[in-house]
Parts: sequence; structure tokens; C-alpha cells
Amino acid sequence: MIAIDWGTSSFRAFRLDAEGRITERRAAPRGILTIEDGAFAEELLRQTGDWIADGETRILMSGMIGSRQGWVEAPYLACPAGPAEIAAALVKVAFDGAQVLLVPGLTHTDAAGTPEVMRGEETQIVGMLAEIGADGIACLPGSHSKWAQIAGGRMAGFATYLSGEMFAALRGHTILGRMMKDAPHDADAFARGVARSADPGHLLHHLFGVRTLGLFGQLSETQSASYLSGLLTGHEIRAALPPGGGVVHLIGTVALCKLYAAALELCGAQAVLHDEDAAARGLAMIGKDAPWT
Repeated sequence: MIAIDWGTSSFRAFRLDAEGRITERRAAPRGILTIEDGAFAEELLRQTGDWIADGETRILMSGMIGSRQGWVEAPYLACPAGPAEIAAALVKVAFDGAQVLLVPGLTHTDAAGTPEVMRGEETQIVGMLAEIGADGIACLPGSHSKWAQIAGGRMAGFATYLSGEMFAALRGHTILGRMMKDAPHDADAFARGVARSADPGHLLHHLFGVRTLGLFGQLSETQSASYLSGLLTGHEIRAALPPGGGVVHLIGTVALCKLYAAALELCGAQAVLHDEDAAARGLAMIGKDAPWT
């Protein structure tokens, strides 16, 4: 089977054997926003045509390729949902030479009635369910960080935090960015920001302190970005963690997961890091129950 994680900015493909093991892999900066005139079929053939010619006739895709801006929209599936429910809701895509199925995203409604959505992260979580166990918490850091509650081996619900996008916006488009210089990550400044997130006051009040600490020489221009990152990450974690902390399973890029692991420990929780092949593992699991013809 060919497993594809096709997001907004990148394309990743994995060739899997009958046991779901990765035998070949490839990646390209060919996310859905780079594909002109809806030429997704042509791009899929360009990236995996040799595998298809070599006998691969089953292709399972997840990520933003199944969004409204993608190839075919795969409707959101309501939580609670696990591998079996996701496999039953796969969407068929017309494609010559192979069977192509799309993984649906998930949706959840919070206590106030506001909807949540994820697309792509659900497949990564499925790939790590064996390690997480029947019950637990998964966090997928990123521009739109996802925190998912696992119960009974299924995703019971989740919440989204715009921490990564907020960091980029604040640094690039507000007065705070004028107090910052490009510099390597500063672990001490990051930890100060995480610690500040525990103090009384609102995030918006704490954010102005990034400027004033700089004005009074208590935070250098090379430390400010790391401090801001720690402040936003700390607020996110303290809002998402259940009382008493616990164990949080981190899924995503190594560098970002290490930052979250450090922040989690400062917030009194434990972190378990998982590798970046979670999407391939999840697609392999879902593919076992897929309605192939």
C-alpha cells in the first residue's frame, strides 16, 4: 500500500509492506497550496507513478488533501472515533491505475457548543494508540496545536490552540517583534516565559511584559523571542492540562516536541516523545480495515 500524508505545504509518501512496515519513503514541498488548477491526480502520479507501475494498487491519503481546498472533500467524522470508525468513513477518489481513499478529518464540540476540527492529526494519533494505551492525552504541537483526549482506545475529544500562529504574528507584525533579533533558542529565557505564564493576570497583560522587560534591560533582544515562545507555550499547556498534570504524549517534529517536553516538565507534567512516522503507522492501521474492492 502507498500511504500519503499530504498537507498544506508538504507531501510525504510511504511505501508499506503487508505488515505495515515502511520500505521506501519520499517527500517534496508540494503541499496542496502549491498545486495549480486542481492537478492533484497528475501530482500524485508524478510522485508515486513508479510505485504504481511496480504493482501498488492501493493508496490511502490523509491531511489537507481531503479538505475543501484539496482534491475531494472528506466530511468530518464526529468524536468519539477510533481506527474502525475512521476506516468506515473513508472517501473514494476517482483515479486511473489505483484505488485511492481519503481519511476524513474529525470534529468535536466543546462544552460551550463551539466546534473543533482536525485534519491529518487524527491519523498521527491513530499511529500512536498502541503506545498511548486505552486512555491518555496526546498533544501535537504546531501552528494550531491539538490536544486530544484518548478514552477506550478512541479519540473522545480535542481542543486547538493557535500558539504557533500567534507567535509568528506577534513576532512579525507587532511592536514586540521590534525588540527581537534573530538568535539561537535560549533555554533560560524560554523557561522564564513558561514560569511567567503561571502568574496572576491575563495572557494579554503578560505579553506586554515582553516589551517592558526589554525596555528596562531585563530581557535582551536575543532572548525576547525565546521568552515569548515560552510564555505562549506555558499558557497553552496550563490551559490544556487536566488538574494534577499527568503524562502527555507528544507527536510531531523532534525540535518542537522537545520544547514542549521542557515546558511540560516546568508545568509539573511528564512528556513522552514519539517519532515522526506516526502518520505512516496510522495510515497502515486504518488501511487494514479500509473498504478496498
